[in-house]
Amino acid sequence: QVQLVESGGGLVQAGGSLRLSCAASGRAFRRFVMAWFRQAPGKEREFAAGISWSAGSTYYADSVKGRFTISGDNAKNTVYLQMNNLNPEDTALYYCAQSARTYVTIHREVTAYDYWGQGTQVTVSS
Repeated sequence: QVQLVESGGGLVQAGGSLRLSCAASGRAFRRFVMAWFRQAPGKEREFAAGISWSAGSTYYADSVKGRFTISGDNAKNTVYLQMNNLNPEDTALYYCAQSARTYVTIHREVTAYDYWGQGTQVTVSS
């Protein structure tokens, strides 16, 4: 059984940075696409960033492009989300997700991912 555990969230001022971590266990870490999603209060869960080690590619939502960077450490079975120049609109619960079916294509849809962490809260004050 796959387990994903996020950490690194917190309260930060606008313009600041945070790095989220997602520790994965129970599955070939680099085999399937992994992604970060976020969900703000009263809004639907949305895609933020994804990574495919098979394709050697990353993909970002327009809202975070140029500010967020997704990466991974195979030795630690951990995927990271480095978030810079944060603004209040980035406030959300951030989730790590892994597909059980996709090696190459990084999908934006929630339904494309099969395993989810419990989420870590990011709050950006103005």
